Amino acid sequence: MIKVGDALPAVTLMEYVEVEGNGCSLGPNPVKLPEAAAGKTIALFAVPGAFTPTCSAQHVPGYVEQAEALKAAGVDEIWCLSVNDAFVMGAWARDQKTAGKVRMLADGDAAFAKATGLTLDLNGKGLGLRSNRYSMLLKDGKVATLNIEGPGKFEVSDAATLLGQAKA
Repeated sequence: MIKVGDALPAVTLMEYVEVEGNGCSLGPNPVKLPEAAAGKTIALFAVPGAFTPTCSAQHVPGYVEQAEALKAAGVDEIWCLSVNDAFVMGAWARDQKTAGKVRMLADGDAAFAKATGLTLDLNGKGLGLRSNRYSMLLKDGKVATLNIEGPGKFEVSDAATLLGQAKA
């Protein structure tokens, strides 16, 4: 399992882009994690699934609400990861009004979740292999803090906790 001090795995995620600019095509675009995080401080949080109750009602809204405070604390970007495809993450981004605040990154085949050891097996519940709920602060592509939730919990991966760690 990934731990504080480890570098991000060399995984490519996908991000749905709705506005053309800087050579970005509309639709799904690859995001190579080590390159995307290089030289930046990233507030990354992961959720079991887009449009699920806790994720949509509390987790994402908390980061949207705290986006300016996180940036004031030195965070360059906020990333939300979920084992969903880029189209679903794009629709969820529109629903949650994350534009300009939180990048919604798709880990469609759970490559990042598997590489970090932060998987959640929801087979039998109709959801398959998903990501555990957690947050981490990344500095130049390395894990500075890691907050992993227990099963069914939402206590340590919230925006307020990561904001406190970013300010420390």
